[in-house]
Amino acid sequence: MCCREPAARPPVPAHRVLPYKAVSARFRPFTFSQSTPIGLDRVGRRRQMRASNVSSDGGTESAALVDDNGSEEDYSYEDLCQANPRYLQPGGEQLAINELISDGSVVCAEALWDHVTMDDQELGFKAGDVIQVLEASNKDWWWGRNEDKEAWFPASFVRLRVNQEELSENSSSTQGEEHEEDAGKNHHKHSESKHQMRTNVIQEIMNTERVYIKHLKDICEGYIRQCRKHTGMFTVAQLATIFGNIEDIYKFQRKFLKDLEKQYNKEEPHLSEIGSCFLQHQEGFAIYSEYCNNHPGACAELSNLMKQGRYRHFFEACRLLQQMIDIAIDGFLLTPVQKICKYPLQLAELLKYTTPEHSDYNNIKAAYEAMKNVACLINERKRRLESIDKIARWQVSIVGWEGLDILDRSSELIHSGELTKVTRHGKSQQRTFFLFDHQLVSCKKDLLRRDVLYYRGRTDMDDVELVDLEDGRDKDWNLSVKNAFKLVSKTTDEVHLFCARKQEDKVRWLQACEDERRRVREDREMGMEISENQKKLAMLNAQKAGHGKSKGYSGCPVAPPHQNLHPLHQRHVTVPTSVPQQQVFALAEPKRKPSLFWHTFNKLTPFKK
Repeated sequence: MCCREPAARPPVPAHRVLPYKAVSARFRPFTFSQSTPIGLDRVGRRRQMRASNVSSDGGTESAALVDDNGSEEDYSYEDLCQANPRYLQPGGEQLAINELISDGSVVCAEALWDHVTMDDQELGFKAGDVIQVLEASNKDWWWGRNEDKEAWFPASFVRLRVNQEELSENSSSTQGEEHEEDAGKNHHKHSESKHQMRTNVIQEIMNTERVYIKHLKDICEGYIRQCRKHTGMFTVAQLATIFGNIEDIYKFQRKFLKDLEKQYNKEEPHLSEIGSCFLQHQEGFAIYSEYCNNHPGACAELSNLMKQGRYRHFFEACRLLQQMIDIAIDGFLLTPVQKICKYPLQLAELLKYTTPEHSDYNNIKAAYEAMKNVACLINERKRRLESIDKIARWQVSIVGWEGLDILDRSSELIHSGELTKVTRHGKSQQRTFFLFDHQLVSCKKDLLRRDVLYYRGRTDMDDVELVDLEDGRDKDWNLSVKNAFKLVSKTTDEVHLFCARKQEDKVRWLQACEDERRRVREDREMGMEISENQKKLAMLNAQKAGHGKSKGYSGCPVAPPHQNLHPLHQRHVTVPTSVPQQQVFALAEPKRKPSLFWHTFNKLTPFKK
C-alpha cells in the first residue's frame, strides 16, 4: 500500500516523549469518518459560526446531497465543513480536542482494536476499552489514561465517543442516589439527555453517510474517470484490480442515502426511524464482499505502480484537480472497507440510546443483527477465497486427476486422513481421503515416494447417508468390522465401507461428516457462493505456479484440527453485544509491524507449500 511520512513530531513535555515508532513508522491507514463528538462540535461551532446556518433549536441544517434522482450535487469538502461544523478541516479535530481539554472537559475515546505493547511508554488496551484523551497535539499518537496508567497510544486504534457527556453522567449517578427528593427532576433530565444522545448518534450516521458519498464520488470522478482517459498508463485489467466494483458501491450508496434522508426527522432527529432503511437494503450490502476480497490485490497493484514517479504525480494531480482532501489514493480506497465495518458499531450505539418504547427500537435491533451478519458473511467469503487458492494448488499436485475440478463444487477442506476402504468381497485398500464440502476425494500414496498422491476417485456427499456401524460382524456384508462406518447411496445400491485404525479416528470422521452437512446447509442459508471467475482464476494461478514442478504431497492441504466452523446461529448472534468493536473486519484494522514469531509459525501452517 502506498505510504507517506507522518507530520513532523510536535514539541512535547519531557515526561511525554513520543515512542520511537511514532517518529519512524510509516503513515498508518486512514481511519474514515472519525465523528466529531459533542464538545468538539461546540468548539467547531465557535470557529465557524459565520459560515454556518444555525437553526432555531441550536442545531445546524445540513444541505441535502442527494436529489430526487439519487444523484448528489457538486459540493466540495470545504463546503461540507462550512455547512456542518461537526466536520472540521484536516488537523482541526486535534486542535479542537486540546481546546476542550484545556477548558477542563473530559474527552473520551473508545478502542476499536486491541493494542498490545511491551513498551512502557505506550498504553495497552483491548477493543471496547474507554480511554481518556489528555493530549492530541500529534495526529498519529495521543496521550491518554486508562485504569492502569498514562501513556502514548496510536490515534488510529480508537474513535472519539459521540456522547462525551456520558462519562460525567455515569460518574454522577451515585450522587443522584443520595438526593432522592430530586428523583423526578433527575429522571426528566435523564430522559432529555437520552433524547440528545440519540440525536447525536443519528446525526453522526447521517453526516458520515453524506461525507462517504462525497468520497465515493471523488474516487469515481477524480480517479477512475481520469485513469480511463490515459489508456497508455492503465489497462482495463489494472483498473479493475485497483478499483474493483467501487462504482457499483457508489450507485448503491446513493440510493441508500436517498432513502435514509426520507426517514430523517430534521426538526426532531431523535424521532427518526432509520432502522427500516438498513433492513430494506441489507441484501444490497453484499456487494461489499467483492470489494473487500479484491482490496489486498488492489493494494499490491497500486504499490507496484507507485514505485514509478509518473504514477505518483498522476494520482496526486487527480486529487488536486478534484479538490479532494489531503489523503492518498490508498486511503480513499480503504474507506469502503472501513465503512461496512462501521455500520454495526453505529447501530450498536444507536440501539444503546433507543428505548424499547421507541417506535424504531425493533427495526434498529434487527438492523444491528443484519449488519453484523453482513460483516460476518464478508469475513467468511474472504476466508473461502483464501481457501480455494490452496485447494487449487493441492489439486494440481495430485497425479492423474480425472473429471471436474474440485472447485466446481467445493470451496473448503473439512477433514483428511487415512482410512481402509473395504469391498463386499472383503478386499481392503489403504487410502488417503480428503473430505470437502459436497464431496469426498480418495487418493493413493506412491509406494516409494510417500509424498506423491494418485487420484483414485470421489464420492458425492449430497447423494449418500452416513451409517455408524458397531464392532463385530456386519449382517449385510457378512464381514467382521471394527471402527467402521458406511456411506450409503440414496439413489443407487452403491455402498462404501470404511474402517479407521482407532476408535478416536472413527469419531473424528463421523463428526467431520456431520460438519460437512451442516456447513452445506449454512452456506445455502447465507448465500455463500464463489464466482466462476474466481474459481477459474484460482486454478489458472495454481497451474502456473505448479508448472515445471514435480508432483508431490507437500502441497496437500490438511484441515486444521481446531478451526471448527460454528453453527450459523452461533456465528451471527453470539458476538458480544457489549463490545461491538470486535466485529470489525480484519482489513480495516490498522497494520502492525509483522512479528518474526508469526512469520515462523506461518511456515508450519497447514495448506502451505
